[in-house]
Amino acid sequence: MAKISSTAARGTARSASGSDEGSSAAVRLTGVGKVYGKGGGAVHALRGVTIDIPRGSFTAVMGPSGSGKSTFLHCAAGLDHPTSGTVQLGGTDLSGLDETRLTHLRRDRIGFVFQAFNLLPSLTVTQNITLPLRLAGRRADQGWLSEIVERVGLGGRTEHRPAELSGGQQQRVAIARALVTRPEVVFADEPTGALDTMTAKEVLGLLRQTVDSLGQTVVMVTHDPVAASYADTVLFLADGDIVDAMTAPTADRVAERMSRLGAWA
Repeated sequence: MAKISSTAARGTARSASGSDEGSSAAVRLTGVGKVYGKGGGAVHALRGVTIDIPRGSFTAVMGPSGSGKSTFLHCAAGLDHPTSGTVQLGGTDLSGLDETRLTHLRRDRIGFVFQAFNLLPSLTVTQNITLPLRLAGRRADQGWLSEIVERVGLGGRTEHRPAELSGGQQQRVAIARALVTRPEVVFADEPTGALDTMTAKEVLGLLRQTVDSLGQTVVMVTHDPVAASYADTVLFLADGDIVDAMTAPTADRVAERMSRLGAWA
């Protein structure tokens, strides 16, 4: 298949949720490039990526090693500054924010789930979940806290510490922590990479549920076609650009598409 433009992929991502040009995106990247280094040693991690991520959608990002997946996530989430182009979160242009305001935005409007659970071992489940609120000097909404604890299946575990939990339970704590601030977007970077197959399916089902039941927007970087099959749309990156997008993915279709990425890069 011929390489397609990021603009074409953007239209595919919109159509997955019935969005159109007039609707607002949860995340919008416009001409985003990222270059590491200078001169002959410069590495172009992203090359003018333009894409809209619709609100209330589950988007998976895939590509071979070195394709720019992690850089895409870091720029989209405000963890790294693009060299060129703009990133908007819910209409807010991140390029116009200083580091303090970016920190506040990430804390208040974005949730993060990583392969490493990043829980504090001395804190209980409840304390780990509510940590972002405590850092912001905000009190937890007890009704919302109770709801997300039940949704992630941690009822009866709230006073346990991470060492007393399985890997899957620790990742559920991380997901609950990502949801507690009612973020506009949850970014997940290989969230099932450290989990066994059955536990991974449970965690992916939970992420899917947050989209279907709560209207949450989820953007997930993964190398696993099975994980990508839980998404509404899969974006395929190669050599720093979006080369294709797939709606209603299945594990087999994603695996077959990934096998041809080398020919498109």
